[in-house]
Amino acid sequence: MCLNGQWEFEIDQADSGFERGVLERALRDQITVPFAPESALSGIGAVDFLEAVWYRRRVTIPARWENMRVLLHFEAVDHDATVWVNNVEAGRHRGGFSGFTVDISPFVAAGEHAEIVVRARDTHHGPQARGKQSTRLLGYEALYPRTTGIWQTVWLEPVPEVHLGRPRITPHVDGGRLGIDIPVSRNAPGFVCRVVVSDAAGEVAASQVGIDRDRSAQLVISLPPERQRLWSPADPHLYDVVLQLLDAGGRVIDEARSYAGLRSITIDGTAVLINGAPVFQRLVLDQGWYPDGLMTAPTDAALVRDIELGREAGFVGARLHQKVFEERYLYHADRLGYLVWAEFGDWGCNVGGPGDNQRADAAYITQWLEVLERDYSHPSIIGWCPLNETFQTVNDHITALDDVARGMFLATKAMDLTRPVLDASGYSHRVRASDIYDSHSYEQNPERFAEQMAGLASGAPYVNAAPDGAAWSIPYAGQPYFCSEFGGIWWSTGDQRGKDLWSYGEAPATEQEWYDRFRGLVEVLAGNPLMFGYCFTQLTDVFQERNGLYRFDRSTKLDVARVKQIQSRTAAFENWQPDVSADQADSGLLQGAPLGRPLQ
Repeated sequence: MCLNGQWEFEIDQADSGFERGVLERALRDQITVPFAPESALSGIGAVDFLEAVWYRRRVTIPARWENMRVLLHFEAVDHDATVWVNNVEAGRHRGGFSGFTVDISPFVAAGEHAEIVVRARDTHHGPQARGKQSTRLLGYEALYPRTTGIWQTVWLEPVPEVHLGRPRITPHVDGGRLGIDIPVSRNAPGFVCRVVVSDAAGEVAASQVGIDRDRSAQLVISLPPERQRLWSPADPHLYDVVLQLLDAGGRVIDEARSYAGLRSITIDGTAVLINGAPVFQRLVLDQGWYPDGLMTAPTDAALVRDIELGREAGFVGARLHQKVFEERYLYHADRLGYLVWAEFGDWGCNVGGPGDNQRADAAYITQWLEVLERDYSHPSIIGWCPLNETFQTVNDHITALDDVARGMFLATKAMDLTRPVLDASGYSHRVRASDIYDSHSYEQNPERFAEQMAGLASGAPYVNAAPDGAAWSIPYAGQPYFCSEFGGIWWSTGDQRGKDLWSYGEAPATEQEWYDRFRGLVEVLAGNPLMFGYCFTQLTDVFQERNGLYRFDRSTKLDVARVKQIQSRTAAFENWQPDVSADQADSGLLQGAPLGRPLQ
């Protein structure tokens, strides 16, 4: 039962609502969920700081849900949420980018009314994972308006006492297998988990396992060679997957439908390979913001359109930047063959800017684990990036940020051994075992940009450093390398440098100069055989930031056919061939070998 739509709503500016009895009374306003109160689509359009907000909705639990557990799912609430059902606290959650579930069965029966109340606290004073949300009253530079409270879908789900959890689907290309791990709410004698994999021609393979003593079902589905079809950007083939839970009498008591892609990601020396082959990763930075919905897409079609806009400009994928995107976006990326680097919205640990001690804490690791659990099975995700642009000078002190960076890296590797992990994009690389090394450069002159990037050939690539030259990162150790932010070329019709507009460097004088600069920068990276990809900033303008290929409303700004043509040359990396040397043979990173180095 989808609970998007009209809810009662009230701003609690001093966060004193609980003491004032807000929990027990009707709220003053109405809001359209799942849009944040700062957005126009919410019907509120608040611009001031919101220390706390309250939601209330009365729901009738269907009588046909008798003898079922009723789960209340929140896809995302920013930032600290408390949920009451019929005036009883039912659950709490911290973190604005990860979802959570509350079992409301103890508080309401089938056929009865449930008064659901949500309080969301979202202070701007202390460190928390905010992504691109401004801690000033208004947005500025590369920071945008705040998003408070419910900003993704809310829904109810009835499940039996023993029920399926979210499956974790792992492709194994070499053996033509799908590993499927299915958590269950509890083990039950005689119960069986069954999985059926199908394609357009019908059933491909099936398997089942009992859960008499186990709280999870672990199955391996072997696909016949003639029915094996790899997922790739050129052919994003998806298998249908049906998961069933059967009781001791063979009756299906719970069932879910999903899908899977058969694809591999491996590291061979400095190469990142997809299905054993070089695919140059022409990525675009996608912030996932909208003029009317802020971090929430106004429609499902808007999510699809952003992928289409990237592809029309010649990109094969996106780096999803400083936001955990709606899972629906990942579904569309899966079916359309759009590559994705998934990232946590970690900005906000450095409240005072570069001079402030970055105070990320254990909550970052907790929230990131929830993101990994949600998104593990999406074949479009080809890499993880827990942190972005952290900056602390390398010295003889270990900081809390170092602990969190390593903790997030280790958590990612513990959750997923199949994808590369970039410890922190740009700036401070602090984890020696990181699978990927990268840099950010907004140098606007192609010749100087080429000088920056030339060192990769000698094993000394460009590394971001502090303004005074102090090292932010541990040394490069021969990992695959790419420039994961470049470009940011200012272009805006009319006033290109108004006091409220912002971008990198000097704006081109003409549109032709924009294309010339873009071509020069792209050719530096695409012409480097050791560069496995790049990420251009960015897909669209966002509020005052004017360096998008499209305007903020997604309307035409540049000739994207020309942008695509500039990117159409064969990248040097695409001519990659394996080089089986003695050093590589000892590295454990050959194609088909386990991904990742031993942790140091």
